[in-house]
Amino acid sequence: MAVQAFVLINTRAGSAKKVADEISKIGGCKSVCTVTGRYDVIVLIESADLKAAGDLILTKIHKIDGVERTETAIVV
Repeated sequence: MAVQAFVLINTRAGSAKKVADEISKIGGCKSVCTVTGRYDVIVLIESADLKAAGDLILTKIHKIDGVERTETAIVV
């Protein structure tokens, strides 16, 4: 069963647009938005299962220069 999640991202000051551009190139990232408020970028991801979602976040999103912290909300 497919898993969807929102990844809420804090970035280094001044890097939100660059981070969003890099994330938009990653397969499985369905929507990438720079936003105002507590977070800088919000991403909707979709993956085959929970493990694949975790791998996408840990091995791809976390490795982007400028990403400082993420919080993930799984769609139920």
